Amino acid sequence: MTEMSSSESAMGQHLTEYENQMFLEIFGEDGLLLLARGLGIDRIALQLLNLYCDPGNLVLVLNATVSEEEYYIEELEKRGVSPMPKIINNEYSTHERKDIYLQGGVLFVTSRILVVDMLTDRLPIDLVSGVLVFKAHKIIESCQEAFILRLYRQKNKTGFIKALSDQPQAFASGLCQLERVLRNLFVRKLFLWPRFHASVTDSMDKHKPDVVEIQLKLSPSMLAIQTAILDIIAACIKEIQRCNPSLDSTEVTVESAIGRKSLEQAIRRQLQPLWHQLTSTTKQLVADLKLLQMLLYYLTQYDSVTFYNFLKSLRTNEKMVTNNSGWLFMDSAEAMFVHAKDRVYGASKKTKGKKGEGSDVKGSSSNVSDKDLSLEENPKWKVLTEIMEEIKRETSKTQTDCHGNRVLICASDDRTCAQLKEYLQDGGRNLLQRLFAKTLGNQSGENTGEAAIQMPNRMANKPASRGRRKAQRSKANDEKSKKDEPLTLTQMVRGSKGDHKHGGEASDSDDAAEEVGGGGGDTDEDVDDKMLSVSSPEAYYGITSAPLTVIHPLHGCKDPYSLSKTLHEVKPLYVILYDAEIQFVRQLEVFKACRPGLPLRVYFLIYSGSTEEQRYLTTLRKEKQAFEHIIKEKATMVLPEEIEGRGEITPQLSRDQQSASSSQQSSRAGGRSTKTLAQQKIIVDMREFRSELPSLIHKRGIDIEPVTIEVGDYILTPEICVERKSISDLIGSLASGRLFNQAMSMTRYYKNPVLLIEFDPKKSFSLQSKSTASSEITFNDLSSKIALLTMHFPKLRILWCPSPHATAQLFEELKVGREQPDAAAAATITASEEAQQAKYNHGPYDMLLKMPGVNVTNCRRLLKSVRDFTELSILTQEQLAKILEHSGNATLLWSFLHSKGTVDQDPKASNQAGKIQKGGRRPFYGRKKGGKR
Repeated sequence: MTEMSSSESAMGQHLTEYENQMFLEIFGEDGLLLLARGLGIDRIALQLLNLYCDPGNLVLVLNATVSEEEYYIEELEKRGVSPMPKIINNEYSTHERKDIYLQGGVLFVTSRILVVDMLTDRLPIDLVSGVLVFKAHKIIESCQEAFILRLYRQKNKTGFIKALSDQPQAFASGLCQLERVLRNLFVRKLFLWPRFHASVTDSMDKHKPDVVEIQLKLSPSMLAIQTAILDIIAACIKEIQRCNPSLDSTEVTVESAIGRKSLEQAIRRQLQPLWHQLTSTTKQLVADLKLLQMLLYYLTQYDSVTFYNFLKSLRTNEKMVTNNSGWLFMDSAEAMFVHAKDRVYGASKKTKGKKGEGSDVKGSSSNVSDKDLSLEENPKWKVLTEIMEEIKRETSKTQTDCHGNRVLICASDDRTCAQLKEYLQDGGRNLLQRLFAKTLGNQSGENTGEAAIQMPNRMANKPASRGRRKAQRSKANDEKSKKDEPLTLTQMVRGSKGDHKHGGEASDSDDAAEEVGGGGGDTDEDVDDKMLSVSSPEAYYGITSAPLTVIHPLHGCKDPYSLSKTLHEVKPLYVILYDAEIQFVRQLEVFKACRPGLPLRVYFLIYSGSTEEQRYLTTLRKEKQAFEHIIKEKATMVLPEEIEGRGEITPQLSRDQQSASSSQQSSRAGGRSTKTLAQQKIIVDMREFRSELPSLIHKRGIDIEPVTIEVGDYILTPEICVERKSISDLIGSLASGRLFNQAMSMTRYYKNPVLLIEFDPKKSFSLQSKSTASSEITFNDLSSKIALLTMHFPKLRILWCPSPHATAQLFEELKVGREQPDAAAAATITASEEAQQAKYNHGPYDMLLKMPGVNVTNCRRLLKSVRDFTELSILTQEQLAKILEHSGNATLLWSFLHSKGTVDQDPKASNQAGKIQKGGRRPFYGRKKGGKR
């Protein structure tokens, strides 16, 4: 206990005051720690992992992504923690995993492997010290993590369960969502830490950064375009609500469209059950809303040339004009095009009065010189230049080394960062002129439609690592020859950081960055090599040398901790928030609170009265409302002590054992057991543990035994084999022919093969549309393929289930009064061709089943008694009756073999008869010698 306290106090030095309180709360009791985004949930998780990295503990970490695992291991390695956490995946064998479990420490284990190891007793559950659950808002009843916690609590009553989450909105939606999550986690305590918590507020107020909030105004043209886009969105929403009166109007609003999340997804979620019944107009309106949301976002993010080129492509793209729902022909859309053109070419008397001139650039662009172009710059660009000049003046006055006064600029996405780098190096006018020459100056209006429409899905690739950048410098001479080549719009939007690298774009900025720092001596290149050798490859380093400037995107990074790593490695004295992001704002507050002695100035740029400001305020409001809702729910929520699962009687852990074992009881015996009750069991293929069905089966009181089986997915009884398919998997298996082979294997090895098709009742589907419905059977028709499948395999039963819950109930009903399956026997059955031929030849076997008097029941007797067709043909009728145990079937078979029919003169029939006669000596069994009968 003394060692625990000393380690705890040592770690407490790395945390702020409120973080210490959070850590002590979650460390002292089992519970769910729910805090606001950006307040340092990764720091709390890191302290917990640091605490439990000890061979005397065995702690399992659930629901962690690969990037999170790598980040925590990297940070713990910097602290010198031993032993380090281990990542358990499919690279380890079963024996290796068992040894690792016994060694103790912190283990990141994938859910599928952990479930299998728990069910097979490879993991000593009673020795587990506890479980850490990340992203607790994703724990639902049927997920793998909830299954793991249930198995853990059934065999371990003393270990801890601690859960972390920073998504309060996820707990505020739905009926009793918070209570359901707590029950699935087997915890009663809830620790809430919003931003307005008194301890958080006091701690942040003591160490406030110097915040300079700069509210900019949109230019008149940008404001007019924003108003036009909002008018079009409002008209589209009104039309959708008119066509679909059942749509919830509280969620589908213009304010929802301003938010970062897609309004299209919210509408699709409501209309999904009726999606196949909707008109084409409604579907197109939903798709147009997504496009309009992107236009609203691109207005403040993109420069005037890029934005106008994208708008222009909407009218030049034939597909877009044909499938448009009508908003392109509204007056607001015309005003949007006119003002977007004015930002590039300037407002002229000729074009102001003529309607339709806003998109006619084909004839005018080639006749306009660069001096006559307006090329309106982004209002934030000018402010950014003033801020950089102010920082340079301040740094020049101080005695600090120029590299000590570092500047971090954070923008929304990677494309914006690439453009900011070009702007700081070349200036706004030069940048816009280059973009105009490559996109609008020499185009005929036909080559950008497809590329610009696909722009949202082709964001910038990440820049190369530092080593790759050095290697690319040697190719500078080769790159010079490509500087005059024009870029397509897609390449320009990608920020030229991908594979299409040309001289004028951000691709050659790696070389330009070296030139900006000045020549010779101790430049920022050397500082980059020494200080930022392990920094995030997402950032742009060395934009200016005095002070050293770094640009990093807020979103779209491959590594979610890339921005946090850059912040702590660069340790900037100045941070410029080009785009507002609430999570990073709080990260800056925590960063300042951890370094109270060092100054930090934050420049906060935002458009006043714009959708950008509204988006930021809406995010704050929704988070505050979510916490207020959770606080009220916590005050009225009553959770019994049994919810933790530590007692002997726990309803939460109770499995439906009575229904699972009542299958052996007889109703005619008055409910008395007619024989010894046997625990129900189902054999499950290892690959099926990716789904939620095994968890639901186990909860119904049926034991599941994970085994690698090749035939089927679930073995319910020695005679019932189930192959489970989703709708998409069914379509793919029918197209590839894989389902035919699976059905053949199940039919040959099991008496009752079953094809189970699961579908989502909330999502509509049809095997064929009404327009293509016909009575003809074709190979391309899905219904025809299912019909042919049932014709070829009469024993195959097809079952349809609307959800995994219904499937679990169906499995329980199918097992009523039947024997339990044998895992060893199921594992020996293989679908390989060699193994099947080793038992018997399927050709003669299938032909034998076609003969009169032979059925599935007596066919096995013939196979055990007769070697081939020649031996079958010499048997007498009495011998056949003895083998078949039925005189009628024996008479039919003997008459078929010995009756003399008329000879068919058809050559095809003669050839077929010759083949049958020639194959008469082919043995039934696949083994040539020593075949078992």
